[in-house]
Amino acid sequence: MNLRCSALTFRVVAVSASLLAMLSPAARAERLPKTVIPSHYALTLAPDIKAATFTGLETIDVDLKEPSKTITLNSAEIAFQSVTVEAAGKELTAAVTSDAEKEESTFTFPETLPAGPATLTVHYTGILNDKLRGFYLSKTDKRSYAVTQFESTDARRAYPSFDEPAFKATFDITLVIDKNDTAISNAPIASDTPGPDANKHTIKFDRTVKMSTYLVAFLVGDFQCTSGESDGVAIRVCGTPDKVALTNYGLGVAEWVLHYYDNYFGIHFPLKKLDLIAIPDFEAGAMENFGAITYRETDLLIDEKTATIEAKKNVSEVIAHEMAHQWFGDLVTMQWWDNIWLNEGFATWMETKPVAVMHPEWHIDQDDAAQLDGVLNLDAQPTTRAIRAKADTREEIEQMFDGISYGKAGAVLSMVEHYLGEETFRRGVHNYLAAHEYSNATAEDFWGAQTTTSGKPIDKIMGSLVAQTGVPILTFGKAADGRIDVSQHRFFLSPGIKPDPAQKWTLPVCFKADESGASCDILTPESTHLTLPKNAFVFANAGGAGYYRSTYTPEQYAAIVSNVETALKPTERISLIGDEWAQVRANTATVGDYLNLVGAVKNDESATVLDAALGSVGTIHARIASTDAERDALAAWIRSSFAPAYAKLPAPSLNDTPSAIEMRTTLFGTLAAAKDPAVLQQAREIAGKFLADPSSVDPNLGQTALGIAAIHGDSALFDKLQQVYETTTNPGLQEGALRLMASFEDSALARRALDYALTPKVRSQDAAIQFAIVMQTDKDRPMAWQYIKDHWDAIHALLSPELGNILVGSTSSFCSAAERDDVQQWFATHKVASADQGVKHAIERINGCIELRSLQENNLKQWLALQHSGQ
Repeated sequence: MNLRCSALTFRVVAVSASLLAMLSPAARAERLPKTVIPSHYALTLAPDIKAATFTGLETIDVDLKEPSKTITLNSAEIAFQSVTVEAAGKELTAAVTSDAEKEESTFTFPETLPAGPATLTVHYTGILNDKLRGFYLSKTDKRSYAVTQFESTDARRAYPSFDEPAFKATFDITLVIDKNDTAISNAPIASDTPGPDANKHTIKFDRTVKMSTYLVAFLVGDFQCTSGESDGVAIRVCGTPDKVALTNYGLGVAEWVLHYYDNYFGIHFPLKKLDLIAIPDFEAGAMENFGAITYRETDLLIDEKTATIEAKKNVSEVIAHEMAHQWFGDLVTMQWWDNIWLNEGFATWMETKPVAVMHPEWHIDQDDAAQLDGVLNLDAQPTTRAIRAKADTREEIEQMFDGISYGKAGAVLSMVEHYLGEETFRRGVHNYLAAHEYSNATAEDFWGAQTTTSGKPIDKIMGSLVAQTGVPILTFGKAADGRIDVSQHRFFLSPGIKPDPAQKWTLPVCFKADESGASCDILTPESTHLTLPKNAFVFANAGGAGYYRSTYTPEQYAAIVSNVETALKPTERISLIGDEWAQVRANTATVGDYLNLVGAVKNDESATVLDAALGSVGTIHARIASTDAERDALAAWIRSSFAPAYAKLPAPSLNDTPSAIEMRTTLFGTLAAAKDPAVLQQAREIAGKFLADPSSVDPNLGQTALGIAAIHGDSALFDKLQQVYETTTNPGLQEGALRLMASFEDSALARRALDYALTPKVRSQDAAIQFAIVMQTDKDRPMAWQYIKDHWDAIHALLSPELGNILVGSTSSFCSAAERDDVQQWFATHKVASADQGVKHAIERINGCIELRSLQENNLKQWLALQHSGQ
């Protein structure tokens, strides 16, 4: 499953939240006994889309490991009509008792069933809900669709099942649907026959391979598809009829990625076909159902003529993420949800590899380095968790789908690959998959395969990073005679938190080296020094792939900075920038030190490096500067530092490389944020042209300009954006227009955006994001927070657990004790399902802002004064 809500085509708004799947905060995902093992399901479902209900007929072949009068499985919102069992030549009828809290049903039989094979037959009914999970309704202006989302524990809402990942089985799926509709499922269609009445037809699918219940999918509606093929596998990209023209880009990506993965894994794609389906209402970014991957429309459907490079990257990487799961997650599945990182961490790491080969001009490795820096900051918060953690209840399971399982786990895999080398690591991956095909595995299985394949202590390295919370920081000291002193401890962004001195890791530390480029040594908990290769200066994160922070002596740091533009790769510069900002947060460096480093890279040729540097400058503006005078002085420095580079850029051309395009948009957006009058005027002019005819302007520049214009815009522009949102059939343009409606600084228009978010025109999957965007605006934040409280009942009714966490997380933009106390008191009495951790993190971030400002604001004033005096 992909966490991303989607790339916003007008402006990317990053919102992260744990993907939670609870419909009731009290629900618990109790473990089933291992005394009944399913092997095969035969499902016949007949959805009534207009009535929002369905009927089901199910048989389950099971093996009883011991005699029993009862069989317990999972169900939720299922009404049982009858349950029988055939065992040992007898047919018995069961009495059914259900426990809604445990989401379990127990079938009790009049006689004891013997150990051995048995077949359950279940007649039942269910609802097509509006909660974006289970078997649910997705709606457009013209009609409704019946679709599914089962991860992690919602297959039980569509069919009674042994709904745990280790209970793998095969599936025969049949759908009885309206005669003008079609259906898509995991396997190809085996037959399509009229009936059972004149207005219906019955579609039967081939038997699936052995797989977990949460990977089953079925979708009903008037979907239309574009077809292709790769390595003998039929591939389709599907959507609603009005959007089928936007499927070609995704199809090309999928064909490329499948061939790449066939070669990389050394295991051919295990199914005959692969469908990728865009769904109008979809809570997550995408879901890796085996052979029938489902997506949010903005993460699959794209118009190449109006899409930005960032939007193309997003669609490509989301497709690659979900397709990686077909091997790592579907073919081989974690034994239990505490190891979900085996699915999500691997897919996060893998998603950029085929895209980087497909588009070397995108310099994906630099994006990876920037993502790693964000993960290190996430893991250095006061409260974090280990990659593998307790996950017994539904709530605990769903909270595993977070930045740790995805980002940290992916980063650890990247570091291990960098240490071992790509081919050695690839062989370890192949050996792991080959050993566990169509089965389940654990973390120990994975790193055991890597240890055996490489002969290196990968079990110790990964074991220490998977089991422990937090980020290591390596402190380097004296270097002499080919050795360098080093110590390690846990790093916190907050200087008020003292680490446990006993906590240490086993890590590969890779130094830059003159001849080989990198030389790695293993740091153990007992190490006090490491082997140092020959190099003009000490830099302890060659390639920028290490999962640790680094700090150096003043002389070592000065040598690095003097070589930053000549001897460090872009990924290494991003790592250095991230380390220095982390030191500012921890109060071991000043904000002036950081801004001096930003000045040293102001002419960098990589837009990603500049983005990394300027992102924290934005934080300084929002979280350290507290007066208009400070912010104006900082903006003046930004203009004087970056306007010359922007002025040197040639005029936009159709022949511009992606790097040139991204550099122009980065500098353009930076100077606009710094209120450069000439750039603001340019933005208004370009935005007008782009709105009138999106094809008349480079979409990257046009959409950046429109985002700038919206911030400073008037009601006429708001009206135009609303018109785009309500009339376009392009999902990216539609969602982008909606997001920009929440970006206006004009308080009346910001309030109008909030009002609009509560109308039926805005899908529930989008509403909370609108509130979160307004909460990021300094001027409108107090108004937005009061609005949320004043309209709490209406807003709360729209919140799924994911959206609730997005809304809660938006309050972390506050930066005072009074605001912190208000947020804490509000959510103490106005609970949001599965958001207790979200509230805790929001409060921690507010406290972090208070602390950062108190420690660094005077440093900022002094540094700005020096710049003003010309020193």
